[in-house]
Amino acid sequence: MVDKFRKFGLNYAVQRYFYDFWTDMLASSAGFACQNGGGNPLIMGLACDSREVEEGFIFFALRGLHSDGHDYIAQAIQRGASVIIMENEPVINAEGAAQNNNKNVIFIRVENSRFAMAPISAAFYGYPSKRLRIIGVTGTEGKSTTVYLIFQLLKLAGKKCGFISTVAFSVDGNEFPNPEHQTTPEAPLIHKRLAQMLEAGCEYAVLETSSHGLSVKTNRLGGIEFEAAVMTNVTHEHLEFHGTWDKYRDDKANLFRALRGSRAFGVVNLNDPSADYFVRVTEKPVAGFGVKQAECCALPSPRYFVVNLESRAEGNNYLIECEDAPLTAVKDMLPGAFNTLNTLAALICVSQLTELPFDELIPLVSRLKPVRGRMTAIKLGQNFELLVDYAHTPSSFETIFPPLRKRVAGNGRLIALFGSGGERDTQKRPKQGEIADRWCDIIILADEDPRGEEPMAILEEIAAGIKDKKRGETLFLIPEREAAIKKALSLARAGDIVLLLGKGHENSIIYSHGGRKTIHYDEINCAEAALKELL
Repeated sequence: MVDKFRKFGLNYAVQRYFYDFWTDMLASSAGFACQNGGGNPLIMGLACDSREVEEGFIFFALRGLHSDGHDYIAQAIQRGASVIIMENEPVINAEGAAQNNNKNVIFIRVENSRFAMAPISAAFYGYPSKRLRIIGVTGTEGKSTTVYLIFQLLKLAGKKCGFISTVAFSVDGNEFPNPEHQTTPEAPLIHKRLAQMLEAGCEYAVLETSSHGLSVKTNRLGGIEFEAAVMTNVTHEHLEFHGTWDKYRDDKANLFRALRGSRAFGVVNLNDPSADYFVRVTEKPVAGFGVKQAECCALPSPRYFVVNLESRAEGNNYLIECEDAPLTAVKDMLPGAFNTLNTLAALICVSQLTELPFDELIPLVSRLKPVRGRMTAIKLGQNFELLVDYAHTPSSFETIFPPLRKRVAGNGRLIALFGSGGERDTQKRPKQGEIADRWCDIIILADEDPRGEEPMAILEEIAAGIKDKKRGETLFLIPEREAAIKKALSLARAGDIVLLLGKGHENSIIYSHGGRKTIHYDEINCAEAALKELL
């Protein structure tokens, strides 16, 4: 019933007759009924975008915010789909019906097409998560950096590892930028990349696990067994999706509920008020990290603390204290004091996974590289600092602004440029403005990803929280991002810090209002070009 062939670079049996895995996987997770067609077609691939369908694919008809995959079933059939996973009766014209009759397409009706993707994807790719040691990292901020630090530490320790993050991914040691504005990909892509990691000989996989990906609404991470779970923090974000902050936190905690195996463990930020909540949702042991004087949670053990921190533009010097163990000196080359906690979380995780003592891992820390677009410094000989960062939430503003405020020397000023994503949490917008107003001297509001909202309306909602700035002098609303950057740089003088926030590593700005379309955009390249014009 199973033929071996090489597909997506994988060398194991992935071609199965439909009913071989369907009965075991889908019937147990969602009700289904066969609507039309018949036969046992060979499944050659999976797609939830009709434009990506090829001969022999399963097409999942998903309901989205702006479109409905059920409207593209006929297109998927024309492109060669053998099986359609859907939630309601398809509407197919005469041409599509003829395609169906000729190809004997199977229609499967389920309660939730998106939920069904995870078990089917796992089966199609041979359950790769069961043969990898998988680490998940969740939190409002710090996920991408912590994923990347864990990946690097494992590689430097001689372990073969892959990773998937908002910024990039690796299946074979080579790193590639993530082309999507999506932290956790859809289930077919996750399992495909995990299978590629196995094929490349990886033992470990590090996954950035967003609240969306962990939610049962999407089930993107359904069925994946995690050996390690890291929580960086939980603050205000994505209420447009989760509804309430409590639900947002509960969905993130699904990562700790997914811990499996005798070696499984968790790692939590002791300074976060939700640390004890994450400890309680799992029966697995949990370690904690934090800054000692700001300790909140008393539950986990062992407990690691950053002490005697000296943070500079080029990196950090500090000590790590672990209960009664001797203090350990650490030096990193990562910009931003907050990266000390990301590094400590990564050290704890890798030490427990590999059973290597801290003393053997600490020398590797100075070789860790920062994530592109995370406090990335642009230096072209100017007499002020220019930094690009992904910070876009109130809590991330509270994290990055205070130490930068201290770093502004003499009469230097802090100039911040940022926006807020359209069709996302609107409650955070005036809070962003209020926090920036408190710490910054000049604020420039610009497009982030307006999506279907009117760009200037978003900026006005942010500006509602800004009370102590004067428009045209210390507050500017300039939707076009490139023009806004040029304005920020034109205002900068010796000793200032110019901070470009919200886009970081991303490679586009998403528009869908007033006929505008998504444009290619690279914040670092744009800032470098604008700075060259100025100098």
